Amino acid sequence: MDYKKGKYKVKDLKLAAEGRKRIEWAESRMPVLMSLREKYSTSKPLKGYKIAGCLHVTKETAVLVETLKAAGAKVSWSGCNPLSTQDDIAAALAKNGIEIYAWHGQNVKDFYWSIERTLDMKPNLTLDDGADLIFTVHNKFPELANDIIGGTEETTTGVHRLRAMAKDEKLLYPVLAVNDAETKWDFDNVYGTGQSSIDGILRATSVLMAGKNFVVAGYGHCGRGVAMRAAGMGANVIVTEVKPTTALKATLEGHRVMKMDEAAKIGDIFITATGVKDVIIKKHFDKMKDGAIICNTGHYDCEINIQDLEKLKKSKRTVRANNEEYLMKNGNRIYLLAQGRLVNLAAAEGHPSEVMDMSFANQFMSQLKLALWDKDGINLNPDVYDIPEEQDQEIAGIKLKTMGYKIDKLTREQELYLDDYSAGT
Repeated sequence: MDYKKGKYKVKDLKLAAEGRKRIEWAESRMPVLMSLREKYSTSKPLKGYKIAGCLHVTKETAVLVETLKAAGAKVSWSGCNPLSTQDDIAAALAKNGIEIYAWHGQNVKDFYWSIERTLDMKPNLTLDDGADLIFTVHNKFPELANDIIGGTEETTTGVHRLRAMAKDEKLLYPVLAVNDAETKWDFDNVYGTGQSSIDGILRATSVLMAGKNFVVAGYGHCGRGVAMRAAGMGANVIVTEVKPTTALKATLEGHRVMKMDEAAKIGDIFITATGVKDVIIKKHFDKMKDGAIICNTGHYDCEINIQDLEKLKKSKRTVRANNEEYLMKNGNRIYLLAQGRLVNLAAAEGHPSEVMDMSFANQFMSQLKLALWDKDGINLNPDVYDIPEEQDQEIAGIKLKTMGYKIDKLTREQELYLDDYSAGT
């Protein structure tokens, strides 16, 4: 472990050269964020602002971090999942002067120690994925909130909990819900989670997807993306849901819908994407067939009740990287991937760079917006705010341009027609 107080703690600085090559590859696939870096690297609108970030340390995140730095910000970073940090990327960032505390395989104590180190610089902006950083400020260092002008949140679970805090008037500073931007939610969550989750399952198992009964728990944006990609590989997709309208959508998109109690009996591969705890529990493990594979792509590792699985096991061994075989007392074998944590990040590399380009452009522009509001003396009340529609459209427009596509534009007459309530049939 390489550690320099107030600077970094990473696995091995010697990995920096390999990490830098991977960051450069991501840069070549993230034209929106790179165009923002070029645009703001001279004016440096974030100069004087200190950003504490808690987000998966991947090559894509590195592009965001270095773009924030190029715009003038001082950045301190930690990973938002103990198994998602890519050690070569962390080393490359440390080598480039980024204050970072992250390494793969952290225990819970190390995880929160790293978050706390990012707060040592007393940030005035926060950037989160899952809200662990924000919760740490609120629960352990509430005095820091006095100097924090705002934050941003990347994922569904974090936004949901922050809205609950705001409703109870417990939120101490304003947060922009990056996750709820259309250019994040409808792309990163659907296409990114879909592809990267399948990637993680295949890396950990190398199984044939075609013909398998593939159970997706939760048919929100993430679950829908996973179901789409699994079906595309020939799997028979089964969806479990709690919301009638969402379950109905799944049926009309060609999937079987049933309760987890029934799906547990016939599933070959199970993946949770709900944001809720105890989705797969003891009664489901008891019903699973020999050789069933279970994994999670929801933010936290509580969707699969691993404590129940441990109580039912006769023995356990690691059979492949990120693949543990549980021999059950009934003689069946169940395979748990990535210790129940995010399979797409722990067993693979996370979302493809092309889709994270838009998500992280939203993060950058939201941090910039908070700083500009601060300079203009605009003080938001402690609440969770949506990303402005014009930001979504600007990012989508830049993305289309970089892909070589052009779209039509409404004429003035068409715009007037849309608002003309006197027009008849």
